[in-house]
Amino acid sequence: MKLDGIAAFVAVAEAGSISEAARRLHLAKSVVSERLAELERMLGTTLVRRTTRRLALTEDGQVFLDRAGRIVREVEAAAADLAERRGDLVGPLRLSAPVTFGRMHLGPALYPFLARHPRIELALELDDRRVDVTDGYDAVLRHGVMADSRLIAWRLATSRRVLVASPGYLARAGLPSDAAALEGHRGIFYTNRGVADWRFPGAGGTVIVRAETALRVNHGDMMRDAAMAGLGIALLPMFVVHAAVADGHLAVIDIGLSAEPEFIFLAHPEGRRPSAKLRALGEHLRRAFGDPPYWDGPPYRESRATQKAAP
Repeated sequence: MKLDGIAAFVAVAEAGSISEAARRLHLAKSVVSERLAELERMLGTTLVRRTTRRLALTEDGQVFLDRAGRIVREVEAAAADLAERRGDLVGPLRLSAPVTFGRMHLGPALYPFLARHPRIELALELDDRRVDVTDGYDAVLRHGVMADSRLIAWRLATSRRVLVASPGYLARAGLPSDAAALEGHRGIFYTNRGVADWRFPGAGGTVIVRAETALRVNHGDMMRDAAMAGLGIALLPMFVVHAAVADGHLAVIDIGLSAEPEFIFLAHPEGRRPSAKLRALGEHLRRAFGDPPYWDGPPYRESRATQKAAP
């Protein structure tokens, strides 16, 4: 039984198609198909059921996948361990990250790391859906509250969310000073959170504010741009709005309550030993983002103070 056939099967199962598996393996589609067919002949069973419209694992394929995946990962880890004993960081590294944070902050932090370690083969997929780390990833970068007990999370940075609006909108609609006044405003909401409201923990419990909906969208950049265009108020992480606040295009609104603290974290499956290259990446990102993170730097504090002092 050849290892390249097992690797081809695992790639097909995780990618969901032979074409995507071929892209991930940097091989021709015909080569992946041949390796998969040879493995099935060797095992004497059909692992993958192919139709013109979709690909699905057979019952035997489902049984074989668990151990086959572990075999491939163990071989990759063993090869990487040998290289790491020589002081090299090498081999594949598969990550998933949210779109806005990936574009604005993760990418610029990654490029110097990859330049220093050119033998790392990074595959990064940006997706705002909540990606399962078991879908072929070594780790996932997430923003929010860590709630999945199957994962080990490394905290990379704090993430503070603030209410923001354009100066023009506030001039027209007024500056809310508390949660009750906030309910009379128009809101720009993030659909991936599932609710069109704002929530602020307090000593007496969570304060829930429901404003009139101006826009619901699943993209942080568009929420920021809609707020800058004067459509209403948005609750957004500072890593999305820090430049707009510093430039005066958005103003931070202080109602005496703060949104629940969140974090940027890198998570990997419990029970799987993280590779040296993943540990090195986590440390690099922690240093690159800073503590406190650079997006909470002086421009934000100056803008917030100015907004509080405004009449």
